[in-house]
Amino acid sequence: MLRWLSVLSILWLAACTQIDPNSSVELPKGVELVETSQANNSDIQIAYKKYRLANGLTVLLYQDDNAPLAHVDITYHVGSNREEPGKSGFAHFFEHMMFQGSKHVGDQEHFRIINEAGGTMNGSTSKDRTNYYQTVPANQLEKVLWLEADRMGFLLEAVSQKKFEIQRDTVKNERAQRVDNAPYGLLSERVDEALYPREHPYSWQPIGYIEDLNRVDVNDLKAFFLRWYGPNNAVLSIGGDIDELETLEWINKYFGGIPSGPAIPQITPSPAKLSETRYISLEDRIHIPLLYISYPTVYAGAEDEVALDMFSEILGGGKSSLLHQSLVESGKALSAGSSHYCREMACTLSIYVRANPQAGLTLAQLEQDVDQAINDFAERGVSAEDLQRVRSSLKASTIYSLESVSDVVTQLAFGETFFEQPLYISEVLQQFQNVNDQQVQEAYQHYIIGKPRVVMSVVPRGQTQLIASEDNFTPAPRTLPEQQHIDDSELALREVKDNFDRSVEPPSGPAVAVKLPELWHAELTNGLQVLGTSEQPTPTVTLQFRLPGGSISEPKGKEGLAKLTAQMLMQSTQQTTAAEISDQLTELGASVSFSGGLYSQNISLSSLTENLPQVLDILQQRLLTPAFNSAEFEREKARHLQSIEQKFNQPNWLASIASQSLFFGEGSRLATSSWGSRDSVAALTLEDVKQFWQQHYQPNGSQLVAVSNLKQAEIEKALQPLQQKWQGEASKAAHLTAKPSADNNTIYLLDKPGAVQSVIRIGRLAMPYDATGEYFKANLMNFNFGGNFNSRINMNLREDKGYTYGVSSGFGGFKDSGSFVISTDVRQDATASAIQELLAELEAYSKTGPSDEELSYMRSAVSQQEALAYATPSQKASFLMQMLAFDLGPEFVATQNQITANISQAELQQLAAKYFSPEEMIVVVVGDKQQLLSELKKIGMPVQELAL
Repeated sequence: MLRWLSVLSILWLAACTQIDPNSSVELPKGVELVETSQANNSDIQIAYKKYRLANGLTVLLYQDDNAPLAHVDITYHVGSNREEPGKSGFAHFFEHMMFQGSKHVGDQEHFRIINEAGGTMNGSTSKDRTNYYQTVPANQLEKVLWLEADRMGFLLEAVSQKKFEIQRDTVKNERAQRVDNAPYGLLSERVDEALYPREHPYSWQPIGYIEDLNRVDVNDLKAFFLRWYGPNNAVLSIGGDIDELETLEWINKYFGGIPSGPAIPQITPSPAKLSETRYISLEDRIHIPLLYISYPTVYAGAEDEVALDMFSEILGGGKSSLLHQSLVESGKALSAGSSHYCREMACTLSIYVRANPQAGLTLAQLEQDVDQAINDFAERGVSAEDLQRVRSSLKASTIYSLESVSDVVTQLAFGETFFEQPLYISEVLQQFQNVNDQQVQEAYQHYIIGKPRVVMSVVPRGQTQLIASEDNFTPAPRTLPEQQHIDDSELALREVKDNFDRSVEPPSGPAVAVKLPELWHAELTNGLQVLGTSEQPTPTVTLQFRLPGGSISEPKGKEGLAKLTAQMLMQSTQQTTAAEISDQLTELGASVSFSGGLYSQNISLSSLTENLPQVLDILQQRLLTPAFNSAEFEREKARHLQSIEQKFNQPNWLASIASQSLFFGEGSRLATSSWGSRDSVAALTLEDVKQFWQQHYQPNGSQLVAVSNLKQAEIEKALQPLQQKWQGEASKAAHLTAKPSADNNTIYLLDKPGAVQSVIRIGRLAMPYDATGEYFKANLMNFNFGGNFNSRINMNLREDKGYTYGVSSGFGGFKDSGSFVISTDVRQDATASAIQELLAELEAYSKTGPSDEELSYMRSAVSQQEALAYATPSQKASFLMQMLAFDLGPEFVATQNQITANISQAELQQLAAKYFSPEEMIVVVVGDKQQLLSELKKIGMPVQELAL
């Protein structure tokens, strides 16, 4: 099943915005009302309306006035499945080009306009569709529609060969960062090449092959756009605090005159077909071997899809699953699981096993264990408890997936794009209600047991003895068709006829009223401080506990103890096994998790309101009566150690740890990862964990935030059983002392042989967090330098030079200290040049600060962001926790707004001069020393080699 489509639409979701089907509203000419869905007594309804324009554009409108924002999603039914062999990556490439300006919108102006409006935006490409989305204050909606229509109707007038070449470099950098230079990054590409024949569009990834982009020119891209990016192949979905008729008038104005594109053919399902099992392998820069098995199955919407989903859940969906019990509980694997992932043309049921190197097993041995688990299913079958657990989990995950306007809009767009049913999920939910043991067994027999599959082994370099089997399959060579140049005269541009001037940017509407969540405060009898809000429209509860502790409180030599203790609290309790708890939480549609931070031990709870008492009971078990089983401890400690080993193969992690060590000093806790070191974790004992738990998991001195639809009295009543049994004084968290000893104005090089990119960090020690002081002001100063897409350094390194997929900078602060860091991954051959460019940008900005124009841009962008700040439970919880952690009153928001509106260019320039001097910076580079060292030395700064 496509997990991200899950949507359960229930009455509470739209109770305040019901639509009257009998209302006689005169629609704009050319706009047709196709369908109305009311919020009534049905359990599976969202109040939305579906319209269609004369040019074929489908429009979905959903009203929700819980936050003063609007979310706009335009989904084009084109992904890599519409591409041809030899022209891969085109759909993804347009995800980049669509932000590069259009006829009436200048270069980079799309980002600037949305940022300046206080909004957020992005795009994504899958094998089946491409979407572009923006969330803005509600008064900016017309502007977003103008922007989206301009790139639908007038993109090609602004596309040039130069823009094409710059974005081609950006895509190359993206592929290098996310695929070629990432551990396991080639996994999906290799598996799909083995599953599908070369001519099948699922045989390549959405990002495509770089050689295809290298062999085409800008006119090939234009032809692809004209074929697939017309209004008749798009769904425009809008939700939020909108006026329905006004929105339709804007849509008709900006989109109505754009001509339809060519007719769109239906996608024909084409699942993979294998005659025998195909074994493939890859040596990679990793520590943990991976076994990946993929079975061809059906296609999205097929009759057997849900039965295969159910089988996948039983095989590898949780701690009680066959794979987890067989492989993880035994210590043979660090993790194992399965998923049934469906796309429009084909689905696959995939199994993964991350081997435990300490167990000393080969992937061939683990494959035998996987096969045994698959065979065991025939006898086990599907119980009534399995069916109920999965149904309950689906219901809960669906409610959580609709906690924001953007979530609802995304789900409606999905259903309409692929099934012409915005509420398509209602059919899926019904199938889950009806599926039975016999159907699951039949699907298992038909698609899984004894069937051919692709088996991929990913092993550390030089350890091919670990693979599951010798490779018996090699993809056919790519035979690329002869490139046929497309002449300008062959491109039939769509002519848009208007009666208004599109070059005029629409004005903003009246400023929206932003209201802080109404807060309540309580201190429980056990000393726990609680800050809450009852303004959550969905029937859910989010609780976040913050207990003094964290890695800062670990005894010297026991680094990693805070995280390992948190991991142990996720295991069995004195009453219940870990697998039983996992099943209980799944059936309740809830989560209870423990983690360790820098200054605190954290507990997070999410629950449906109706199930809160049962979920709190599970929290109480885990918190107060952990089993601290010695076998579980040894297993979790081994997993922890292997995770540390794997991190040494992650260039960005290496760069972050190296930077922290240099900024804060070798004697600082930040000189070592929060995971600890190999030696410190190896020395930890179960007694260490028990002692840390006793010291740092106490209520008096701890804090809790609560976001729900329950009143304060109801939350306090639900917490009573816990507060009666949970007593004790929390230990105070320690303080961090920075002891920097590294040389400034120096390049530190950490060798990563064979790396195709270089990771760069440039930064320095800075100030602690302060919500309304120098820390806040410094980030205002940084906004134009590296704090948004249109920043100086991103425009330079990404959009002008093509060195990187992206670069950003910012001040990060905590209670005792902080740092300023520039972060980027760049092409290996551009490493020295990128460093020189960044240092030059720092030098220039330190002397002048932001310009008057940049100051105005920052003020507009930052001041309007608040409209989006409290839209989801997690946003509200983070806001409340920020207040508790730093002892802030709600008035700090108004103070920040005042500072933003009144801070002067002179004050920002002074901050730039204070913190942006290149001579005060430390440069860290993680990359291939053999390729980089000579070029780095030419920069003129001392170069020191570094080892971790």
